[in-house]
Amino acid sequence: MKEGDDVTSNSEEPRSPIQEVRLGATRAEGGTREVSYVIGGWRDLPFTGNRPDRPLVALEVCDDPWLLPPVVRDYVGDLADNPDEWARAAERTYGADLVRLNFTSTKQRGFSAFGEITRTMERVLAATTRPLIVEGSSEPDLDSEVFRRCGEAGEGERLLLGTAEADRYRSVAASALAYGHAVIAQSPIDINLAKQLNILLRETGVPRDRIVIDPYTGALGYGFEYSYSVMERILLAAFAGDADLAMPMISAPADTLSVREVREAAEEDRDAMAVAWEFYTAYSAFVAGASIVCVHHPLTVKKLKEALEA
Repeated sequence: MKEGDDVTSNSEEPRSPIQEVRLGATRAEGGTREVSYVIGGWRDLPFTGNRPDRPLVALEVCDDPWLLPPVVRDYVGDLADNPDEWARAAERTYGADLVRLNFTSTKQRGFSAFGEITRTMERVLAATTRPLIVEGSSEPDLDSEVFRRCGEAGEGERLLLGTAEADRYRSVAASALAYGHAVIAQSPIDINLAKQLNILLRETGVPRDRIVIDPYTGALGYGFEYSYSVMERILLAAFAGDADLAMPMISAPADTLSVREVREAAEEDRDAMAVAWEFYTAYSAFVAGASIVCVHHPLTVKKLKEALEA
């Protein structure tokens, strides 16, 4: 390049795009959702004004509140015991773009929780109109049946099922393939492991347009800088032509509301501290390249959406 040349010239080689992934299915598409989303399709860095999708905010809902951060349990009250009502509030009261339904019951009750999975899925689907993210047991011995039941109950709805990891990806992949869903591929803050897992899923038969990368996100001040760096590296590798990393990303910051600053906040300040900590972690994940960010506190949804619109 000669001195004085325009670095934004149209002659510059275009970046490779991020794969588009569709989530949710409307009635016209064979499901019951009122809206479906297409994430991905990027050719440039976040917030440069030319991305085709918009950042989406998901609110987590659990079928058993035993794992909830105390600040969330106190805020949602009786809703925590009714996942369908909680999911309805997530969408209609708090404005979440998606509901992330986490089957925490399987982590506590094991096989005895299986009977409720289908009924809970049916109730939550009936109570909501937005696409669903569904999290299974995170227990290898339970995953096969959990994902089968989740996938079957949501057949036709194009769910986003999670999570697939290097040592347990076949059961979620099988359910996604059998019932037409997408998969969250989670790796522990490592670009090479993220790529390897995507290759494994594709070898199992999951197509690129049904894989969403979760590079694992720590809380702000508790390891988030490593997550941010890996997310940027994944995005840049994809733009440079690495098709095995050219999938959109989801971020579900871990333990954000369990950090010391939230736990030790005065009771009257705890909600504000929780929302602030979660907001700055989640917004930073959007800046790093996430298409979807999942949060726990209902008030964080509004704050994020206001910031994104601004």
